Amino acid sequence: MMAVVAPGQIFHHGRYYLDDGGVWKAKFLLVLALTTDGDIVFRLLTSRQHGRPKVPPCYHGDPYPGLYLGHLGDSLTADSWLDLRRQDDYDRLDFAEDRDSGNLKPVMALPADLLCQALECAANADDTTRQQERVMRDQRATLNCA
Repeated sequence: MMAVVAPGQIFHHGRYYLDDGGVWKAKFLLVLALTTDGDIVFRLLTSRQHGRPKVPPCYHGDPYPGLYLGHLGDSLTADSWLDLRRQDDYDRLDFAEDRDSGNLKPVMALPADLLCQALECAANADDTTRQQERVMRDQRATLNCA
């Protein structure tokens, strides 16, 4: 039985990608919304500014679009940005398998006001698909975002 996954949760993925030396690297990811099939719409977090401004917090320009989230705490010990570059949805079965195996661990949840900002900014990003935009806007309505 798959545990409930909720928008706003941040997960640490211990084996997200292999670097050039064949070493697994970790990433943090934010769950933004769920599709009607239960797949997870997410974006990665980064502590690397790389041209992403703090002001305005929602930035869709070059070189990297992002949303400045600030210092979130817990195991996120530095300022964080939501990376708005394209991500395919995380298949719900793959997500459950990664969580059950311990590769994905919940870290924290964003406060509702910050999640509302993340949903709005990500829904308007150039790399967001129409389906992702729709479920993010539906999630904003569910949260009664301003």
